Amino acid sequence: MRKKRIMIIGPGGSGKTALAAAINGLDGPVKRTQNMVYGEKTLDVPGVYLESPWMHKHIIAAAQDASHVLMLVDQSSCRESYPPGFAKAFRVPVIGVITGSGNKPENDGWCIRQLKKAGITTPCIHINLSDRTGIDELMEQILGNTPSGIPLCPKSVGKSKETPFGYTSMPKEHGQILGKEGNVTWSNL
Repeated sequence: MRKKRIMIIGPGGSGKTALAAAINGLDGPVKRTQNMVYGEKTLDVPGVYLESPWMHKHIIAAAQDASHVLMLVDQSSCRESYPPGFAKAFRVPVIGVITGSGNKPENDGWCIRQLKKAGITTPCIHINLSDRTGIDELMEQILGNTPSGIPLCPKSVGKSKETPFGYTSMPKEHGQILGKEGNVTWSNL
């Protein structure tokens, strides 16, 4: 079974690589990527894949390795990036993320409309990577939005038979997805 990662898509300059670094717990400068980058917890898709319609099939195919898809829109740039209904092409939860939150609040309505047009049905999450606001809310949304409502297997599997959610542990060889078992923590993504 392949490890499921959080797929991050969006136009060039929307903060995909910086968000991937934050989720993976990396510090330091980030640089543009030309290829899909598989991080510890993320799959960073270059903006050119989204900006070229003939590359959309590659994004959809790569989503097989995803537990979630984050569709980013930059608040400071009002450009149409997603085809109508694009979020519906994915079989995993899709979360709309507005980056640069607070930089140009007058563009907020436009960003929300673009994500809704792309097929996002959940509320959008506002994040600002420069001061790291909204990242905790995004992580809570991801944890509460696992496929089929089933929590992901924690790193503490096998250590405790009782958890705050009333789940019990199961052997690691049973894979990453649990039924009514395991404690949900961010470290398991």
